[in-house]
Amino acid sequence: MKKTLVFFVLLSALFLTFAIDALAGPAMDRIMKRGELLVGTSGAQPPLTATTKKGELIGLDIDIAKAMADSLGVKVKFVLMPFAKLLPALESNQVDIILSALTITPKRNQKVAFAGPYYVSGKGILAVAEKYAALQEAKGLNTPEVTIAALKNSTSQKFAETLIPKAKLVLTNSYKESIDLLFKGKIDVIVADYYFCALTAYRYQSKGLIAGESRLTYEPLGIAMSEDTLLINWVQNFINILKGSGKLKEMGKKWLTGGPWIDELP
Repeated sequence: MKKTLVFFVLLSALFLTFAIDALAGPAMDRIMKRGELLVGTSGAQPPLTATTKKGELIGLDIDIAKAMADSLGVKVKFVLMPFAKLLPALESNQVDIILSALTITPKRNQKVAFAGPYYVSGKGILAVAEKYAALQEAKGLNTPEVTIAALKNSTSQKFAETLIPKAKLVLTNSYKESIDLLFKGKIDVIVADYYFCALTAYRYQSKGLIAGESRLTYEPLGIAMSEDTLLINWVQNFINILKGSGKLKEMGKKWLTGGPWIDELP
């Protein structure tokens, strides 16, 4: 009888262990066993994710990722790559989550899960002063005489292809590449995240850059991850707590309204 009871207790404990592992899900389980959260980011989309002159990562997304890792009780490791490679990296488990000014879209949501939005942005435009007046609205861009730059595989690319199809579209791998093309006169305007456009216009106002004053679209930014129910639930609750505590608002004020950190950018 005692042997039977002991066997039953051991069997129950074993079953409970397997059940907990099953509930944890592959992504959450992988993060906790590794003791490290792998965060995919471009490091080239200020003010959300940026790389300083010293090679340090800063920005709203970076602070959120650090806070997430701290709440999980693990270390954070940022995996830098071009924006267009982020989603494929997540799908192949090279990263656990993506935090890189990534807009939640139905198409993306068919392949990866999202928590959020943690912030709402929109499309903006950036141009030199001489051409700004004619280009500040989408309808002013829709002509074969205008050349536009947008990040490859971004919602900016989709925006350009859908709403301004007559314009010539140049796809770039980074915002830096787009800015270089603008300064060299090889493009007329950049379509990008509204906050990036505003920040860049402020940084290069002496060179005559001007950004649109209003958002052209509604862009809910989310944290992307693989299909792991527990991880999705945890991240969404983390965002809710961050918002409810006022911490997210503080972070936004730090990064989205300018500050001394701008001088750290290359």
